[in-house]
Amino acid sequence: MRQLLIAAFVALPLASLAAPPKTVTLDVQNMTCPVCPITVRKSLEKVSGVSDVQVDFNQKTATVTYDPDKAQPEALTEATSNAGYPSTVQK
Repeated sequence: MRQLLIAAFVALPLASLAAPPKTVTLDVQNMTCPVCPITVRKSLEKVSGVSDVQVDFNQKTATVTYDPDKAQPEALTEATSNAGYPSTVQK
């Protein structure tokens, strides 16, 4: 039991070091039909660290929440580009 408590106390500081999730909005090109957002969403969901994706067909954007320790915006834009939908990070 004592070892379990020690392990728990050692692990606590590590959990607090994890970076908070970040959210970025991408401008997405080539979305011309109602099915396109599904492809964009699925391509982004495959990126390790992505926890949420909202694609707005009318605005031609994708809002992505991700773990900055596991993913970077470059990986997100690469994922959409590889799916045929080049994107850039909104400023």
